[in-house]
Amino acid sequence: MDVKCDQTDSLNGADQLFCLLQDPFKAALHRQFQANAFWVSLGSSLGFMVFVALLFSLLRPRNSVVYAPKLRYADEKHAPPKIGEGLFAWFGPLNRTKESQLVDKVGLDGTVFLRFTRMCRNMFAVLSVIGIAVLIPANIAGSFVSISDRKQALQIMTPIAIKSTALWAHVFSAYAVDAIVAFFLWRNYKAITRLRRQYFESSDYVMSLHSRTLMVTDIPTASRTDEGILRLLEGVETTENFTRTSIGRNVKELPDLIEEHEKAVRTLESVLAKYLKNPENLPSVRPTLRPPKQYRRHNGADKVDAIDYLTGRIRELESEIIHVRESIDKRNPMSYGFASYENIEEAHTVGFAARGKHPLGTTINLAPRPTDLIWQNLPLTKKARSWKRIMNNFWILVLTVVWIAPNALIAVFLSDLSNLAKVWPGFKKNFDGHHWTWSTVQGIASPALMSLIYLILPIIFRRLSVKAGDTTKTARERHVTTRLYAFFVFNNLIVFSLFATVWTIVAYVKNEPTKSTWKTVADEINIQLMKGLASVSPFWLSWFLQRHLGAAIDLAQVISLTWIWFIRTFRHPTPRQKIEWTAPPPFEYAVYYNYFLFYATVALFFVTLQPLVLPITAFYFAVDYWVKKYLLLYIFVTKYESGGQHWRIIFNRLVFAVILSNLVVALVVKANGSWTQVFCMVPLPILMGVFKWYCSQTFDNRNSYYTKATLKDPEGLAAPGKKLRQNDRVATRFGHPALYKKLITPMVYEKARHVLPQVYRGRLNADDTPAADLSHFAMDTMSQSHPGKAAHFAPSGPKDLFEVVPDSQLDFAHFKDRPEFGEEHGGDGAIYGRPADLVTERSGTPRSYFGSGGDSNPSSRASSPGKGQPRTHLDIEGQHAAYRSRGGLGASGSRDASSTRGDGFYSMRNESERTLLTAAQPIGLDGAREEAEARNEQYGLERWQAGGSGYVGVPGAETPDEGTGYDYFRGRR
Repeated sequence: MDVKCDQTDSLNGADQLFCLLQDPFKAALHRQFQANAFWVSLGSSLGFMVFVALLFSLLRPRNSVVYAPKLRYADEKHAPPKIGEGLFAWFGPLNRTKESQLVDKVGLDGTVFLRFTRMCRNMFAVLSVIGIAVLIPANIAGSFVSISDRKQALQIMTPIAIKSTALWAHVFSAYAVDAIVAFFLWRNYKAITRLRRQYFESSDYVMSLHSRTLMVTDIPTASRTDEGILRLLEGVETTENFTRTSIGRNVKELPDLIEEHEKAVRTLESVLAKYLKNPENLPSVRPTLRPPKQYRRHNGADKVDAIDYLTGRIRELESEIIHVRESIDKRNPMSYGFASYENIEEAHTVGFAARGKHPLGTTINLAPRPTDLIWQNLPLTKKARSWKRIMNNFWILVLTVVWIAPNALIAVFLSDLSNLAKVWPGFKKNFDGHHWTWSTVQGIASPALMSLIYLILPIIFRRLSVKAGDTTKTARERHVTTRLYAFFVFNNLIVFSLFATVWTIVAYVKNEPTKSTWKTVADEINIQLMKGLASVSPFWLSWFLQRHLGAAIDLAQVISLTWIWFIRTFRHPTPRQKIEWTAPPPFEYAVYYNYFLFYATVALFFVTLQPLVLPITAFYFAVDYWVKKYLLLYIFVTKYESGGQHWRIIFNRLVFAVILSNLVVALVVKANGSWTQVFCMVPLPILMGVFKWYCSQTFDNRNSYYTKATLKDPEGLAAPGKKLRQNDRVATRFGHPALYKKLITPMVYEKARHVLPQVYRGRLNADDTPAADLSHFAMDTMSQSHPGKAAHFAPSGPKDLFEVVPDSQLDFAHFKDRPEFGEEHGGDGAIYGRPADLVTERSGTPRSYFGSGGDSNPSSRASSPGKGQPRTHLDIEGQHAAYRSRGGLGASGSRDASSTRGDGFYSMRNESERTLLTAAQPIGLDGAREEAEARNEQYGLERWQAGGSGYVGVPGAETPDEGTGYDYFRGRR
């Protein structure tokens, strides 16, 4: 049956739906663009943006916690320029801060993001010249339909009715667009390579341990020792200096226990915040909760006292965490490990030599920052990681396909509720009677729903990426960006834009029953696709104009302020939440990179269909560049610094966007032109592929490695008296954080201090179950704060169980040095002057939970031979020299034969001999050390302290101002 979509009044609901699916923008566009509505939309967008900018300028001087937190908390090196109190005083410092300063202020990741934004601004500004000066005149002059016959004003600028000869302008413009984009990409690739080289030489990078450390994964069982890692690396490239290695350890269920502990603490804080909101008038009924199913065996299914249950559960978890930590040893190694070199050049040389190689099936890469690691994914096997990646891609594919139908319905109905009224008679009556109400709903609720969906999608993709086996958080963010981009391009650009075109072809087939279906599709597909894309282009113009509102909202922090106001007004925030509110929030690189890449792709997609999109895109990036520059300088922090490694995915996606643009131009040319013009465009994708290969070969290695030369200098081999790095505790710094992470304590307000004895009733378990008898243990754990004293876990009172926070200290400034706050709001703490990965002569690191042997040997390499001698590290028995049995030093400093049995970790016959006193301090050997130094003996692998702990005379082996001998503790009793 022939459906006449132009006679909408006589159609039933099903036919109305069919016509709307065929062209959902027809009626809306007719209303939107009559009376020059496009310019009205532009004016309203600019007006609202100016209003929000003025509002921000008024609020900024009085709300530094919200609009300039980094100015309050960052150290002198990383603090942004100071801003005056004037209305527009914030613009001057932005303009004066150059790129060379940005690296210190916002990090290399933030600098690369701003450079990418600036590149898009300049690139689309140049492309706008081609669009306005070449494409629009060609479309107008080459049209075979008079301007007066156009149904819509913006159709004048589209190639819907262009002649074949005029399409040569589009072919030449395609070459020009590719050349301009390639030039900007090459120029910025070169600049970012320069920034990366400067980053390698910066003090922050040079003084960090990860800069000269390699990460080895997929280690076979036979090589899962410190010595095994050393053998693997020497098989790739031999270096001149000492190498320290550390194999990963099985931390059992420790991470899950710590996560559960943190959740219980935060739950208790929420319960107390609500219960103690008025300490002078406590509620008559104490708060209750229903325990989780797995813990109902002792508590039952009924509700229990929330405070007693949670405090008891927290203490149980802390006791269990301590027990598990003390039970971890070196007899259950994992399939990953780390190796730290004496300098950056050696680490990067070995890393480059291992590129593409997999000795014994392992994978060797430069190590990331310790805080960047996703520890639960490191032990995964290649097979398990591949399967997780396959399943992750499968679920993303399912999500992408499932989203097609809602996306189509949103395109038809949510963007214009009058379309819904045409197919739903019941809603039509209400819509006609309350037109202004539903107009408000469409203007506010519809964009809010779309924004909410786009906020949820990154969370879903991020969680899927964690399950995919990513080993670092920065790699996870990059994968989130790539998957979000693919999702947006497919669903929000291709499906959304081609949806109406597909239904137009279906309608044409339905209205022409005499023709063959395939013949109809073959005859009409090119023309209908071109017309469909051209008809939807005005929607994208309006969509770009609305993006300016999002930039203004980001600057004014409207969403953040609204959410905090809601929590303060209608909920009971905890002290921890109030402290976190004052901290600089992390910048969502994955979300913003996806948005900006998607905007650039849309603009390049419609460059020939609607050239007016180019200047609008250039204007958007010009505005958002200054907005994001302020946000990164004064508000946001980089949670996990990757050193600008997002650039490669940016480059690849822009190359893809250009090739996609070429396909659209070819479609337009084929619809109204000749095959000769189409063949002229065939070299373009090939040239872009060659360009990508050239940039990869020219810049990638210099971006990834500080050096790739083989360093061999026999004169520089370890010589007697060479000073070793004393703070490279690889096993601690690259040890699982669950081994040394401090457990958080429940926080309560100062005003409730006096009622804590009433609130905490001192029960360990909710059902008064007595604690397990641990009297059969021979020794208690030694207190770290009071050496020589037992560290009893049970609190002496409420003051030990809770952390009381005065109202005057509910500020991030008082807690930025604590990992529980700093790691979430500043990465590894670099901007606060305390990078966790910094290695200095006085840098302190947590002691290993394996006692003094928790770290790898201060050197894992024996002294190398002199010049001209053969280089070998194996003894006559085939064992590595760094790990063969060695004798210790007696009291006189000479080798004690009786100590050879227990000297060196790998010569241990019984592990219990080494870990009997896990938390105890090693016995001091001050006399032996002084004798050795007096004789000026060479220290090295041949001179070990008694007990196999460290070197004699090595700087850093001493513990200044800290007595550890027997007489020291005896005298304190």
